[in-house]
Amino acid sequence: MDYLAHNIAINLGRIRKAKGMSLDVVAEQTGVSKSMLATIEKGHANPSIGVLGKIMSGLRVTLGDLTQAPSRDAYLVDVASLAPTKDVPGQYRVWTCFPIADNHIVEIYRIDIEPGGTYWSGGHGERTKEYLFVLAGTLSIELAGGKSYDVAAGQSFRFSCEEAHTYRNLGDAMLKFTTFFVVC
Repeated sequence: MDYLAHNIAINLGRIRKAKGMSLDVVAEQTGVSKSMLATIEKGHANPSIGVLGKIMSGLRVTLGDLTQAPSRDAYLVDVASLAPTKDVPGQYRVWTCFPIADNHIVEIYRIDIEPGGTYWSGGHGERTKEYLFVLAGTLSIELAGGKSYDVAAGQSFRFSCEEAHTYRNLGDAMLKFTTFFVVC
């Protein structure tokens, strides 16, 4: 499940319960079937814009109320249960663990690159720093101007990511790393 479907699932259930409404009542108020509402609340559906519109109208809430990151003191993300944000077979997979929309300061991704794989990334905006932590393998990263760095498992690296950069796995095993984008 992606983070947006997860947010909708959590928020829909929270809003429904806060209003003291059963799934039957919400179905009646929104015109969305009880089974579809239950599937959305379980996080097993990506509702269409039309379905979200019916839910917003029937519950008198905004799209932001449904899609915003749930307010929690603790939040566990299991990459194995997330759908990749980007997936290029034989090259790389990227998972959004915590999107910038959560707090507008930091964004966190998990990236796996296949042996021999390359992942090109555009710049991430002015005043943005990237912090990465290699979990397995060795990352070869090329920054603007052709400067390259190798970062091995257990090592960390920070750089200004305002310009395009390239991640490469020159090894023969899967490269796994976590990267944080911080707006300074």
